[in-house]
Amino acid sequence: MQSIVSLDPMADLNLEKDVSGVLRSFSDSPPTHYTVEIQFFPLLTEKYSENGYESKEFEAGGYKWKLVFHPNGNKKKNVKDHISLYLVIAGADSLDSSWEVYADFRLFLLDQNEGNYLVFEDALTKKKCFHGAMRSAGFDKLIPLEDFTDVSNGFLVDDTCVFGAEVFVCKERRRRKGECLARMKIASVCIHVWKVEKFSSLGAKFCYSEPFTAGDHNWKIKLYPDGCGEGKGSHLSLFLELASPITLPPGSELFVEYRFRILDQIRHQHHEPSSGKAWFRDGTSLGSRRFIGQESFRLVENGFLKNDACMVEAEVTVHGISKVL
Repeated sequence: MQSIVSLDPMADLNLEKDVSGVLRSFSDSPPTHYTVEIQFFPLLTEKYSENGYESKEFEAGGYKWKLVFHPNGNKKKNVKDHISLYLVIAGADSLDSSWEVYADFRLFLLDQNEGNYLVFEDALTKKKCFHGAMRSAGFDKLIPLEDFTDVSNGFLVDDTCVFGAEVFVCKERRRRKGECLARMKIASVCIHVWKVEKFSSLGAKFCYSEPFTAGDHNWKIKLYPDGCGEGKGSHLSLFLELASPITLPPGSELFVEYRFRILDQIRHQHHEPSSGKAWFRDGTSLGSRRFIGQESFRLVENGFLKNDACMVEAEVTVHGISKVL
C-alpha cells in the first residue's frame, strides 16, 4: 500500500499542482507493476532525443503496457527543458476497436538519496480512457531537467535513474454503437437502358448488364431469362444489385427507389411491371421474381421481344444513406 510522507525535504520542487497539470507526492513504496533502471542517462539523451525510448511491455489489469521516456522533452509537442514520460497501451491493434479501457495510473521517479519515490498523477482526472484514438497518456512536463539533474535531489546519481509505473484498470466497456441516417442533398437519379440481345441463347442461367452509376455507387441489372424462385418457368425475374468494385462503406445501407420497365418495341411504349422503395445493403437484391410473364413477354404483338432482343430499363433513385457510427 502506498503511504504519503512529508513533502518538506523537497519543498523547493513546487509539489503543488502546476500549469502542466501534474500532481506530485512522495511514497516510500515502490511502483507495483514495473520499473525501468537507466544506468547511462547521457547516452540515452543522445540516442533517443527525437522519438523517445520505449520500455519492454508489462502486464497490468489484463492488458499490456509500456513506458515511453523522452529524456530531452517530447519534441513533437515542442517540449523543452523537461522530462516527458507516458504510459502507452501496447498491442492496441489486436484489441477490438469498439473497446475502451479506463485506468488509474501513477508514474514514479526514485529519489536515490532518500530511498523513496516521487509520484506523479494527473491533477485533473484520476481515470484515463484509453482507446483507438488515444493510446497513451502521461506528462509532457514531468519534471524540469534542472531539477532532475541536480544531484542533491537524488533523481540522477552516477548517470543512473529509476522510473516506474503502476496501472489499475477501473473498468472496460464497449463504446456505444450507433448509426446516422443522412438524406442526399439532391436525390441522385439514373436511368439505365439495357439491350439484351440473342435472348433465345441465354438459357436458364442469369446474366448481368454492364455496370452503371447512381448516387456515387456502381449498380448492375441481373436477369433470369427463365425466372427464379416462384417465377421459375413462368416469368422473367429481374433484380438490381451493387456492382464491383463495391463502393458502399461496411455496415451502411442506401435508401433506394427503383423502377423496372420493358419497352414495347412496336409502339415504343414502356411497360412497368415492377417498382418499389427499400433499404439496400451490400449482398442484397431489389426486384421481382415475377417481373413479366413468359407468355406475355413472347407474344409477338406485344413487342417486348423483337429480333431476339428486348429492351430493359432500370430507373434508380438514391434518397439517403445509413452509416455506422
